[in-house]
Amino acid sequence: MATPFWYNAALAIVKPLYQWRIKKRATDIAQYQQECLERFGPFQPVKNRQAIWFHAVSVGETNAAQPLIEHYLKNGHAVLVTNTTKTGQARAKSLFLKPPFEALFQAVYLPADQKDLVAEFYQKYQPKLLALVETELWPNLIDQAKNFQVPCILINARLSEKSAKAYAKVPSLTRPMLQKLDHLLAQDLATQQRFIELGLAKQSVNVVGSIKFDISAPLLHLQHAQELMCEWQLKQRKIITLASTHAPEEQNLLSALMPYLKQRPELLCIVVPRHPERFDDVFTITKNLNLNTQRRSLSEKIQPDTQVYLADSMGELWLWYALSQTCFVGGSLNEPGGGHNILEPMALNVPTIIGKNYFNFQSIVDEFLQADAVKVGQNAEQVVQLLLQCIDEPEFAQQLSQHAATVMQKNMGSLQKHLAVIDHYL
Repeated sequence: MATPFWYNAALAIVKPLYQWRIKKRATDIAQYQQECLERFGPFQPVKNRQAIWFHAVSVGETNAAQPLIEHYLKNGHAVLVTNTTKTGQARAKSLFLKPPFEALFQAVYLPADQKDLVAEFYQKYQPKLLALVETELWPNLIDQAKNFQVPCILINARLSEKSAKAYAKVPSLTRPMLQKLDHLLAQDLATQQRFIELGLAKQSVNVVGSIKFDISAPLLHLQHAQELMCEWQLKQRKIITLASTHAPEEQNLLSALMPYLKQRPELLCIVVPRHPERFDDVFTITKNLNLNTQRRSLSEKIQPDTQVYLADSMGELWLWYALSQTCFVGGSLNEPGGGHNILEPMALNVPTIIGKNYFNFQSIVDEFLQADAVKVGQNAEQVVQLLLQCIDEPEFAQQLSQHAATVMQKNMGSLQKHLAVIDHYL
């Protein structure tokens, strides 16, 4: 059964709005034209046909798929990655568009989900398998996979209660789409149950845990952190990182931190905003709070009197975590929030604090909460108190880290289960 007429009609109507949004966020006309070509055709020249195709919406999903992509590239398979966001695309290229993988790797934007465009994309690239990462479901993309006889699997799948309710409102679209998936690898039982209730066949789904647990910090970033620790004389500093932040998290957290930063010269706050278009806004916030700030984008170093370091760069989050004594993972104090990945700092034994809105990572956070391995602040003031507790009470911080390490250890192994299923389809 093809995708419903109303869905394709709606896409045709919103296309101009979509193009306007691309134009609005593009930094120049060349970037706008390039993105439009990749979204609406004619598409980029194909580097490798018969590639394994991973579709990851943004940075988080690209990071999640990283060990899988790396595995197949190392084994000589061509890999195509598509993204929906500019930051996701930049992340994919920074990870793999370099030796020794350059010749085997290509990253482009996902075409708009119009039937003809998607069919043209399949025809041109001729992938041997499509792996959608987490919750990235596009009706025509999945429909055309069936038409072109390309196995289509949803990997590291997660589905919040909120998203499940939204999908349930359009059963004429959701049910046939899910029935065309060849396989679904769910992070947890709740996700499995939600997908089955929406129409996925029971025999098509396995619970294999989250691939995100199978992570380790890139050696390069760890070495770089050691160098900066000496070069910038950071050994005496107490470093708090506010990672993947959204508005108004920076304003609220820095306002609550300000008196401590002014009273205690050993304290240093590294701020890593989630989206590059907000870098200047965050700098304005620190200036208005009269906090002495240096910027990564200007190649400025952390000075003995630096109070805030604005890490306005892409792809260096591991580096900032490696320098930290404690951290806050953002997207969890804003509304509606949803949260970001808490496993990266935990892989580095950095005691981690989050806000109350973490539904994107519900089952993962719940498991850490149960083990007393993460702390949740209800507001900015509470978060700041918890961060300072990690700085001032080494026993408290150490206990958090130890509990987190136990949970991490227990959950490893999802990567191998993913590889086994993908290899079966290859």
